[in-house]
Amino acid sequence: MSKLEAIAQAIEAGKVKIIGGLVEEALAENVDPLTILNQGMIQTMSIVGEKFKQGDIFVPEMLIAAKAMKKGVEVLKPRLAGQANISLGTCIIGSVAGDLHDIGKNLVAMMIESAGFEVIDLGVDVSSETFIKTIKEHPEVRLVAFSALLTTTLPAMQSAVAAVKASGLQGFKIIVGGAPITQAYADQIGADGYAPDAGSAAVTAKQLIA
Repeated sequence: MSKLEAIAQAIEAGKVKIIGGLVEEALAENVDPLTILNQGMIQTMSIVGEKFKQGDIFVPEMLIAAKAMKKGVEVLKPRLAGQANISLGTCIIGSVAGDLHDIGKNLVAMMIESAGFEVIDLGVDVSSETFIKTIKEHPEVRLVAFSALLTTTLPAMQSAVAAVKASGLQGFKIIVGGAPITQAYADQIGADGYAPDAGSAAVTAKQLIA
């Protein structure tokens, strides 16, 4: 088994404790850091996301795979610093005002990060003003993601999307998601994209900025 295959298997199985060592071994054998990232990690998380979407694995398996990916990236980062920027851009994510749920949002953040984005997670109960302020502070942002789990916070999501659009800020796409969200609702409030689950969010995120 090649080192890349070992890394891919470790990520898919969520082997957080051994992934760092495997990445270091691959680097010691002069495997290109970008190859490790793209083929060993990002590609594997795409497979994990697809399995989640199909119902073959569930949230716990997906979370642990994402954690393993994150651990592997930590080892890679110093070696990637001198190379071409591998980020697809910055994604700002948060649960809208009044919504304190973060499990789904955290999972989406990890999947989007593993797809190649730099993620700024604003947490829960995020006001429209905070979203706008953060966008202004990060002109490189390519994606803004709004999450809502409660039907009672749908008006807050609509207000947040409207406020960001009315701000005149440009250069990014808006993606929404959460249990009560549908494609029809996303279209209604003017979002650029909608994802029913974390695996889809990573795929949609990449498609939106392509």
